Amino acid sequence: MTDRAQLKSQFLIDPNITYLNFGSFGACPKPVFEDYQLWQLLLEREAVQFIAFDSAGRLKASREALAAYINCDADDLVYVVNPSYAINIVAKNLDLKAGDEILSTDLEYGALDRTWNYYCRKAGAKYVRQRIELPVLSKEAIIEQFWKGYNEKTKAIFISQITSATALILPVKEICEMAKERGLLTIVDGAHVPGHVPLDMATIQADVYTGACHKWMMTAKGCSFLYVKPEYQKMMDPLVVSWGYEAAMPSHSQFLDYHQMQGTRDFSAFLTVPKAIEFMRENNWWDVAADCSQMVRDNYVRFCDLLGSQPLCPVTDEFLGQMCSIPIKTGTPEKLQRHLFEYYKIEVPVTRQDEKIFLRYSINGFNIQEDLDRLYDAMKEIRNENELMEQ
Repeated sequence: MTDRAQLKSQFLIDPNITYLNFGSFGACPKPVFEDYQLWQLLLEREAVQFIAFDSAGRLKASREALAAYINCDADDLVYVVNPSYAINIVAKNLDLKAGDEILSTDLEYGALDRTWNYYCRKAGAKYVRQRIELPVLSKEAIIEQFWKGYNEKTKAIFISQITSATALILPVKEICEMAKERGLLTIVDGAHVPGHVPLDMATIQADVYTGACHKWMMTAKGCSFLYVKPEYQKMMDPLVVSWGYEAAMPSHSQFLDYHQMQGTRDFSAFLTVPKAIEFMRENNWWDVAADCSQMVRDNYVRFCDLLGSQPLCPVTDEFLGQMCSIPIKTGTPEKLQRHLFEYYKIEVPVTRQDEKIFLRYSINGFNIQEDLDRLYDAMKEIRNENELMEQ
């Protein structure tokens, strides 16, 4: 079993807060945060050497560590600040035409729904949010429902491997395989995946994949990656055209030049990836993740019973990792979230997905059963006494 007291001492999270929202922005262990500060200190001591002369080699070493962790070539990765930035690169470069369609689900992250809507409307294309029925009954049901949105106008698919508001693991490997049979570009949002569930790029075979390292991998904030298969890299122009375009000293890769050589910026967060991987290895993190996932599943049904709802999926590791979402009835989710924080000192999101509302708790190595008990007791009290919950 995980020594949670020992792990909790490794994090900087406010001890007065019951922190059940690792899924939003993650949290740095102390060794990783110290590594982050070291890189920032080196930058301040000699910015010219750090940015102009040392950045390429340091970024290469960090990419190589990440590539080994997720099983791909380091030259097929570039660092970005977050997955939204990555998908903006992709959407802007797809050369969408009037009538084209991007097939997705109605479970995607709201910021990326907005990204696709923006670029599709600009081109006269259509972003198709195919309905996935909740609760999901099986992997096969998800796949069948997803492909009902396909037609001859579909140009690419975009799908989350782990959804944000509903916290569901989707069968992206199977969907990518079927998409390739149809000749479609496959784009996967894996924001919640690295460090959460094992990620093997060679197995998933997505053409484009983005993941956050600052969530479950626990790097410094503002560290994510964009993976693109070699045959699609030439089409990925940068959002910011800078020194990498017509570079004076180009590298072997236009993809790396375009997206790395962008002038003055603090890329210290990108360099914390090796230290984060080291921390996970030293602390047997897949065992920690398994314990956390078990705690998520052990508590899911009792929260649903308390709030008069039902699980969004079979309560198994096929669909759930270290977080889950409970459907709740409230007309004021934002007020409920603030009430939980301000009155109970519980950090937990109350999220919207179209007309549905979810309470989503996420668990990492520093959490204990008492944290979930505190949330349970708070929701019970609110349900019985507070107008924030609908009866």
